[in-house]
Amino acid sequence: MKLSYSPFQLQLKHRFTIAKFSRTSTPVMLLQLEHDGCIGYGEASMVPYLGESLETATALLNKVDVNQLRYPFNYQSIIGYLDSLAPGNPAIKAAIDIALHDLEGKLLHKPCYELAGSDPILMPVTSITIGMDEPAVVLQKVKEAAQAQVIKVKLGSPDDKQLIETVRSATTVPLYVDANQGWTDRQQSLDLVYWLQQQGVQLIEQPFLKTDPDSNAWLTERSPIPIIGDEAVQRLADVERAKGAYHGINIKLMKSAGMYEAGQMIAKARELDLKILIGCMSETSCATLAAAALAPQCDWADLDGPFLTSNNPFKMPGFSEGKWVLSKESGLGLVPA
Repeated sequence: MKLSYSPFQLQLKHRFTIAKFSRTSTPVMLLQLEHDGCIGYGEASMVPYLGESLETATALLNKVDVNQLRYPFNYQSIIGYLDSLAPGNPAIKAAIDIALHDLEGKLLHKPCYELAGSDPILMPVTSITIGMDEPAVVLQKVKEAAQAQVIKVKLGSPDDKQLIETVRSATTVPLYVDANQGWTDRQQSLDLVYWLQQQGVQLIEQPFLKTDPDSNAWLTERSPIPIIGDEAVQRLADVERAKGAYHGINIKLMKSAGMYEAGQMIAKARELDLKILIGCMSETSCATLAAAALAPQCDWADLDGPFLTSNNPFKMPGFSEGKWVLSKESGLGLVPA
């Protein structure tokens, strides 16, 4: 097994602003694992709030003994090994996990979605995200998202209603919203939820602080719209704690340390009767296709990374009628640009 990696700065088409920060690019580590003439590709997208960087990713990769990644892959053992090297760091662990899944698919001549037990027919539509911005820029973003059958809007500011009204002036498609922990008042939030329902909003992510389960549970109990835990749900151990506080969870490979644990989280959520949104960070086609391989097992998808970036080093995956089209090629079906 041979491991190689390289840093990459993923540029965003527009400044991306949410309730707690703003950015124009995202540091990414692109990774390759080579075995028996096949190469598996992985990706770590390190957004600020998870606390990872190219430096932390490199430090962990320098500790990895590739002999621990031997084929056939025991993913439970491998994630345990990676967790033993350093706590946290889920994105770079996800890069290794994604590369292993891509590699396994190629070694077995099977697509990753088949290995994951997903049925492509059940692929949900994916939303395309509109960050906070001036009305003219918001309208431009809506225009650029013309392929979307669902749009997700970032909320969590005093201008929430204005932003929704601006989006609504340009499109009638259903909406998802994400407050990114930006709401603070329970009753005002509930009043806003009922207004959002009238605007065609179908789900709301992380309304209050992840450290305030009581307020999130209070809103979940009263909301006519599903409330989804995002920042509050990182890895498998968090899923059970989400029961009662939220109607569902948002799984992201960069939080879950990859496809294997994401699959475990899906199974656990189903066991607890929690709804599932599969989401993403700012990502290339690599991590997008990895998440898309699991998306048919979820209720909703928010896998819009390639639409929001300008220098994707891989070709855009197939996209039709608002949905990602899963390739029948071995592994992820990833094609370099």
